Amino acid sequence: MDIKRSLVLLFSSYGCFLFGQEKALDTIYVFDSQMNKVKLFHHVTNITNEDAEKNSTNLSELLRFQSPVYIKENGRGAVSSPSFRGTTAQQTAFVWNGININSSFLGQGDINNMALFGYDQIGIKPGGGSVIYGSGAIGGSIHLNNSLDFNKGFHAFLFSEFASFNTYNNVVKGSYSNDKFSFKVSGSHSISQNDYEVEEAGGKKYTNDNGKYYNTNFNIAAAYKIAPHHQISWISETFNGKQHYPVRFGDLETKTKYHTQNFRNLMAWDWNTTRFSNSFKAAYTEENFQYFGDIAEPETSGGAGKNYILKNDFNYFLNSKWNINIIGEFQVNKGKGEGSSKIGDISRNAGSIAGLLRYFPTKDLRFEAGIKKDFVEDFKSPVLFSFSGKWNATQWYDVGLSVSRNFKAPSFNDLYWTPGGNLNLKPETSYQFEWSNQFKLGNFKLSIAPYYMNIRDMIQWLPTISGYYGASNTNRVESYGVESQLEFEKKFGKHMLKSNLGYSYTKSKDLDIQKQLMYVPLHKLTGSIDYRYDFVKVYVQGMFNGLTYTDSNEKRSDALDSYFVMNAGASAAFFKNYSLGFKVNNILNETYYTMLSYPLPGRNYSISLTINF
Repeated sequence: MDIKRSLVLLFSSYGCFLFGQEKALDTIYVFDSQMNKVKLFHHVTNITNEDAEKNSTNLSELLRFQSPVYIKENGRGAVSSPSFRGTTAQQTAFVWNGININSSFLGQGDINNMALFGYDQIGIKPGGGSVIYGSGAIGGSIHLNNSLDFNKGFHAFLFSEFASFNTYNNVVKGSYSNDKFSFKVSGSHSISQNDYEVEEAGGKKYTNDNGKYYNTNFNIAAAYKIAPHHQISWISETFNGKQHYPVRFGDLETKTKYHTQNFRNLMAWDWNTTRFSNSFKAAYTEENFQYFGDIAEPETSGGAGKNYILKNDFNYFLNSKWNINIIGEFQVNKGKGEGSSKIGDISRNAGSIAGLLRYFPTKDLRFEAGIKKDFVEDFKSPVLFSFSGKWNATQWYDVGLSVSRNFKAPSFNDLYWTPGGNLNLKPETSYQFEWSNQFKLGNFKLSIAPYYMNIRDMIQWLPTISGYYGASNTNRVESYGVESQLEFEKKFGKHMLKSNLGYSYTKSKDLDIQKQLMYVPLHKLTGSIDYRYDFVKVYVQGMFNGLTYTDSNEKRSDALDSYFVMNAGASAAFFKNYSLGFKVNNILNETYYTMLSYPLPGRNYSISLTINF
């Protein structure tokens, strides 16, 4: 296949048209039409539903064991936030089917209020991506993607799990497709008393009192080919979650809880020909939350955010070597805070225009340059840029280079909270450099990616002379390090062996005080071994996390000690479509923390049933 045909196959949102040969194929429609382009220049770790079953408690556990991202979790199932490459949760973009869904209030996402099994694939992309994915894509982005198959008939999937601490996880999916129509529906439900006990230092016993949680997720999606080159699609997601926040002092401490309801709806019209593709999207997202300062009393505060989004992605091939991509977006963001949230009723408009130019001089060499300008009501936004190149130098070595300027816009809380909000805030900006290397030898693959990042105008809430906290642009942060991954995979007869080992070193300093940022470990190591023989699968996975400071002054007495946690599981298929699994988490019964004062569970177990037909 020549390069021209390869490009169209990769760039088309559902990859079914080739130059000089238009033939219908069994295809997969992906709602995020940019993802295939991103993978041409950047490393993206994809986590499938089969991978997710290994860490099925929640999305936090999955990312902790299967990515270099540090996850700060206030007890299992409670508030949880990510840290990419030494950045904060506000500098991570959550992208749902190509749409940025970070909270308008906080400017971040709560990982445990996103359904683990609500998506067909979870993508982990380290490094900046604001030219394509907008505000917050500074340290990295987490992609929650859904897809639809064509010409696949009827399929159904059921996953049911019972685990320690009265935990139940249930997932059901169904789909049907022919050559023109595709439909998929899924639902998941998780509930846990979450009342685990852990022995802390000095023999003191910690009980996760008031730690129970509950969440339900529902997804429905459809696509229809209305003409040979035209397709319309729709996806809708509803999430309802309840979290009780753990207390350390039993009845001496007031018990609190948090409820959230999220709704996302996306419609798309895709037009694909031999030379160009265009994807027009209209989306509506809504977030609602209620905080209860006392679980026995009415809500203390709450809020509702509504976002109306129009986005157009135009992609045109000048010839086999040159490609132009123009992305335009307009949003109306509305928010209303009640009670102690002190936001009021607010609204702002935001728009952006981005252009990307891709050049493919040979089949082994490619470049991409991008520029973007955001227009956001009430504050001035910077001009962003990106440049990437990748060279498949030999059969055993690939090298890539990436330079970019990225940003994070102030959130509603940053701007409008009373008192403390600041309408004169500048957006945070970052300059980044990454050099990626990939070596291939037989069944081994080694990836090494050193990086450097400089963040300016970081938004912090600091004490004011009036006695309250206020938002201001203060900190300058420098982050550098390396991420590496060693993979091995081999099949022989009915046997399959797959393993991976990942290591990340992260130095992230506040340049004003020359100290490591809080909750940024210098070292993180993850690894797993998967073995399959005929109908039996076995896996072992482990994670080492180095010393982690919990304050901005590197105070050793309050730091989280390093720890190593190991999990294992096995499953066996029977009657062709059924699989029974068993897992042991934290085999070594390690007492470990990702957040000061809130240990995660010791050794625990689960049993599951999976049905595919």
